[in-house]
Amino acid sequence: MDQLTIYEKIGPNYMLLELSGAINAYTLGDFQEKVYRYIIDSNVVLDMSKVISVDSSGVGIILAGYNDGQENGNKLFIMNPSEAARHALERTGFLEVFDVIHAITEVSDVS
Repeated sequence: MDQLTIYEKIGPNYMLLELSGAINAYTLGDFQEKVYRYIIDSNVVLDMSKVISVDSSGVGIILAGYNDGQENGNKLFIMNPSEAARHALERTGFLEVFDVIHAITEVSDVS
């Protein structure tokens, strides 16, 4: 069975979620809960450099988190997406929607 490990790091104006593994229907529970909880009060950065796959349900959670952030005046960032993560977002046509960053320091420019 696929696994997803999530490490949380608090920044001055963001919550960083370092993701490692697969984001799919089997691993969504904890990921969904954290994204939805944090995006209400803060910017959220998803470090996707160690993501090995993302299915359509995973993309749906990321998009819903992005939309929730918009409604609450916060942003959801995708940081260093792996080739698999980038491909999944491109395939759905949503890659251009997200703020893709390469370093956590890029979030400090956001108020």
